[in-house]
Amino acid sequence: MAVIHFAPLQGYTDSVYREAHTRVFGGVDTYYTPFVRIEKGGFRNKDLKDIACDRNRQVHVVPQLIASTPDEFRWIVRLFQENGYREADINLGCPFPMQVRAHRGSGLLRYKEEAEYLLRTIEEFPDISFSVKMRLGWECADESFVLLSLLNKLPLKHITLHPRLGIQQYKGAIDWDGFSRFYEECKLPLYYNGDLVGLEDIRGIKERFPGLAGLMLGRGLLASPWLATEFVSGQVLTVNERRDKLVMFHESLMDEYAARLEGGEHQVLSKMKTIWDYLLPEADKRLRKKVLKSTSLTSYQSAVKDLLSL
Repeated sequence: MAVIHFAPLQGYTDSVYREAHTRVFGGVDTYYTPFVRIEKGGFRNKDLKDIACDRNRQVHVVPQLIASTPDEFRWIVRLFQENGYREADINLGCPFPMQVRAHRGSGLLRYKEEAEYLLRTIEEFPDISFSVKMRLGWECADESFVLLSLLNKLPLKHITLHPRLGIQQYKGAIDWDGFSRFYEECKLPLYYNGDLVGLEDIRGIKERFPGLAGLMLGRGLLASPWLATEFVSGQVLTVNERRDKLVMFHESLMDEYAARLEGGEHQVLSKMKTIWDYLLPEADKRLRKKVLKSTSLTSYQSAVKDLLSL
């Protein structure tokens, strides 16, 4: 049975979301924090709060870092250590232009020497179990294979590969030939990530690549939060069971954001609306629009109730 990991998405999978998801839906072995980075000479307060141990007690969470230099890498890893973590994930996959221009994420894959210099810093932290999340390259799949000989020699727990190029963002065709080659040449446990939005997608990948250590889902789980537990348990939830869990999930998110956010009703409303960027994409468009157009928590809750009652 494949192990399911939940991919981090900036602005969505924060500590509130992660704990509510594992409590209500489950099925996920490991959650990852959105990447921590150095910005304006320090850490963002939101990142410090998100990785705090007291906010991540109910889940197995691995903090993720994104860096362009060994010094940035060391600074972030020490922060993780100070917060009690003994695992860390290295982001070599982010395709966002701001990070790419800074030679971070998939943008670093273009620069072999810089990437190798960064990755060798792993060896300075023998007490940390590192993993890597990456793409096939920024603009050419050969970029990942140039690094693979080094990756295979490093003490990595696993690699997660999204078989697109950074310049593709999240669009365009998946490079199945590139992934197949990486799958054959990678000597480390390998996880697949990309376009897993339904049970048939998960089963199809496992059948095609039976040697995978596991799968990482992101947008598929944001859209269908029950997806991991259905796959792991082998039992598809009924429509009523899904709805009941969604109601519990939504109420949990609402309660926790109301308790933690300091901007009052407007901030809570804004935060709750973001979950609908991905959640239930096939739901009635008119009712989804009503949710997104809500101007108060009262009208929002009424709109959500109407949507979930179908």
